[in-house]
Amino acid sequence: MFGSMDSLTNHPVRPSRETLARLRAVVGERYAIADESDMAPYLSEWRDRYHGRAALVLRPASTAEVSDIVKIANETATSLVPQSGNTGLVGGQIPFETGDEVVLVLDRLNRVRNIDPVDNSITVESGVTLQGVHDAAGEVDRLFPLSLASQGSCRIGGNLATNAGGIGVLAHGNARDLCLGIEVVMADGRIWDGLRRLHKDNTGYDLKDLFIGSEGTLGVITAAVLKLCPAPSDQSTAWVAVTSPKAALDLLDTARTSTGGQVTAMEIVPRIGLEYTIKHAGTSDLIAEPADWYVLMELSGHGRPGALANDMEAVLARGLEKGLVSDAVIASSVEQAGEIWRIRETLSDVQKLEGGSIKHDIAVPVSRTPEFIDEAVKAVTVMIPGARPVPFGHLGDGNIHFNVSQPVGSDKQAFLSRWEDMNELVHGIACGLGGTISAEHGIGRLKRDLMRQVKSPIELDLMRALKRTFDPNNILNPGKLLP
Repeated sequence: MFGSMDSLTNHPVRPSRETLARLRAVVGERYAIADESDMAPYLSEWRDRYHGRAALVLRPASTAEVSDIVKIANETATSLVPQSGNTGLVGGQIPFETGDEVVLVLDRLNRVRNIDPVDNSITVESGVTLQGVHDAAGEVDRLFPLSLASQGSCRIGGNLATNAGGIGVLAHGNARDLCLGIEVVMADGRIWDGLRRLHKDNTGYDLKDLFIGSEGTLGVITAAVLKLCPAPSDQSTAWVAVTSPKAALDLLDTARTSTGGQVTAMEIVPRIGLEYTIKHAGTSDLIAEPADWYVLMELSGHGRPGALANDMEAVLARGLEKGLVSDAVIASSVEQAGEIWRIRETLSDVQKLEGGSIKHDIAVPVSRTPEFIDEAVKAVTVMIPGARPVPFGHLGDGNIHFNVSQPVGSDKQAFLSRWEDMNELVHGIACGLGGTISAEHGIGRLKRDLMRQVKSPIELDLMRALKRTFDPNNILNPGKLLP
């Protein structure tokens, strides 16, 4: 059973001085960090929820060095915690508080190995930032569709390990859908070179998909072949006041039907979220008459530049006729589109400035998104009078970040002490509608013990069997993901 570290029959042990010396020798003293203050940036995460300790932080520069480290760890039963950009939101990349683990940071594996616009593929190491992939693709007039607010700091290894989603899932799918092949260091140190650029390969089990989304518990992803697509020649972005979440969903259907599938983003934002960004990020109230709900809608295509602005106008006109839309602003320049996107991209950051925030990363069937929002808003405000729900995010794929800010003037810690109670309430509503407790952030430490609520016994048995097969000594990120 893979519950806590103490429940394991062969759990990793504190590495000896000899083991630590062997590990340091692999990367050299400069890239083996043992000082507590120097390790600190690798031992806590953005939400400030987890603060771990480590015996050592290692920053290898190559797949071969990762392999050597993993071989030593497997031989000595030393626990390794893989980490890329440390932007994860569920604690999967943070070691436990025991100080027995070694953090394996992959930021120095940062080469673009190959890019082929004919194959529409790019091969990168796991430490390349998502923005770095975007930049490299742009140089050959291609687009890598995975897009996250943290793309300047998150790295491809972590994106794949958590099967990241983001704003492009509506049109292009999540990280798993955008990966052709991977290179992985197995738990015994062997290197699996699965860096195939094939768009079709029907030869047995698709092993790469076992590692994508496994949060570093089955192997260490060191490189990947990613799918590219032609960069769009035309885009149109609009900020739209809608009458309700149901109206927003109906507008999405109208846009999809009218534009032939050119909707590439559909993000919902409540009035309170917009007010947070105006107050703390200096964004603008783009529509004169306040509305309870807004959507950020974007169309992308490969036709004549400017044509999609006409399509956007036609979609919004139909929305007005149907009573779905009360007002809208269509960006007339790249700069104006950026101003609209900044509202969405700063939403997570500004909530921290409003005090405690209890967060949920749920998904429900797209058709049931309005129902979820309505039920969850009512339920949490009954549970904690004065609580301020801020449901926002990826309306087009059913993934809502249902965050709840503390009541104005209340005690932050008292509010945050209700985290598990509120999670149980909100997750129950999502699962009751056929949804899930984690859409794109993963499981990590935060949601590990909730897996029993959303996975059947047979699913958990199969996952544990995979873990035992791939990592029999349980050295790779133990205590994460699996209850």
